[in-house]
Amino acid sequence: MNDTHRSASQATNRTEPHAVTDASVDLAARLLRRLFRRLAEPLSLRLWNGMTLRVGRPAVERKEPRYTLVFRDPRVVSELVLGRDPLGIADAYFRGDIDIEGDFRAALGLRHHLAAIRLGLVDRLFALFGALRLRASGAEARAARSATRVQRGPAIKRHSKAENRDAIRFHYDLSNDFYALWLDSQLVYSCGYFESVDASLESAQRAKLEHICRKLRLQPGERFLDIGCGWGALILHAAQAHGVSAHGVTLSQRQYEFAQRRILEAGLQHRVSVELRDYRDLDGDSCFDKIASVGMFEHVGLDNLPVYFSSVERLLKPAGLFLNHGITHEAHGANESLSTGFINRYVFPDGQLDTIGHVQSVMEDAQFEVLDVEGLRRHYALTLSAWVNRLERRHEEALKHVNEATYRVWRLYMSACALEFDSGGIGIYQILAAKRGTPSTALPLTRRHLYAGVQT
Repeated sequence: MNDTHRSASQATNRTEPHAVTDASVDLAARLLRRLFRRLAEPLSLRLWNGMTLRVGRPAVERKEPRYTLVFRDPRVVSELVLGRDPLGIADAYFRGDIDIEGDFRAALGLRHHLAAIRLGLVDRLFALFGALRLRASGAEARAARSATRVQRGPAIKRHSKAENRDAIRFHYDLSNDFYALWLDSQLVYSCGYFESVDASLESAQRAKLEHICRKLRLQPGERFLDIGCGWGALILHAAQAHGVSAHGVTLSQRQYEFAQRRILEAGLQHRVSVELRDYRDLDGDSCFDKIASVGMFEHVGLDNLPVYFSSVERLLKPAGLFLNHGITHEAHGANESLSTGFINRYVFPDGQLDTIGHVQSVMEDAQFEVLDVEGLRRHYALTLSAWVNRLERRHEEALKHVNEATYRVWRLYMSACALEFDSGGIGIYQILAAKRGTPSTALPLTRRHLYAGVQT
């Protein structure tokens, strides 16, 4: 399937009423030219009547555009001008009122131009009145169409147990079959560990599981806990390859049921277990030799980070090791931005990120000694690109499990995240830690054990 994507025809292949007049088309064209006249690259725009125009600075307008924005509703042009909802254009893409033909990832760069638009007083007045007229002109056309609406996540205020449970189920209970279309065969939903840029997703995820186990120095007979175990890949690998007794917890019903089946199929029910449980409800002290949390602490909430790390410290044995693998942001605190607003509304309702420095500080306050920190930003960019490519190739199959709007949410979300990891706006780190006071003789002198004979 080419990058034009059948989604453009499948989601929006509907008969358009002729209520939108030629005057409205002309008005939309004039508004769009004003909005994009300072764009530093050529852009092709196609309106609902088939009219195509080129926009951008005069010096670049004659070059071949990398993509075309297709407007199927005058309202989208109005939303661009009025900007009442900064995520309105994303909503329009999910509904199919706007499409992207060509280089999808390049088109995402438009968000920077749109955020930086500054119009003079005369242009602002023209744009305002023009947008209002255009908004009214499309009313009949909108009434004649059945727009697809995307589901929004629950509002999260305190990151309570109930809120976190609802948020996790909103995201992870979407459809196991949908995730299986674009994840690797073990359903590892976190960044892989690429030993080369051309490594396969399958080998990168196997290498990541092994990399974590080596960092934790798992030994036969040890008790290992995976907080936020997903579909069970890490606990199964740890038991099979390193002989530990592994336990996983998740808040997702579908992940729990899937992991249970995998454990039974592997015949490991005597050494591997999984349960539906919040990490705050895990009982006991000094219960586990090693603990990992992979791609889970982003859901915890910044105010809850002390509780989270203190809970892990309580559960870990005195000489135990803890590995926290999670996404970080370049700015400290729960700063609202267009990106975080998008993710919280459509993807991760409870997602909050912090800087790597502050995360380590909170860990140290919880009486952890930080032993090793490894940045995997480039690895996640490669992982997300692989996921998007696999999802796009299986678009038609995806529509058997989710609707077109949901497919578009995931395509946009993962493509945008790949760009953010590429640019360094967000990062991801594995932090290896021990309880403060762990004897130095219990720790290796070098990292050589991580790389000798790595399984791929």
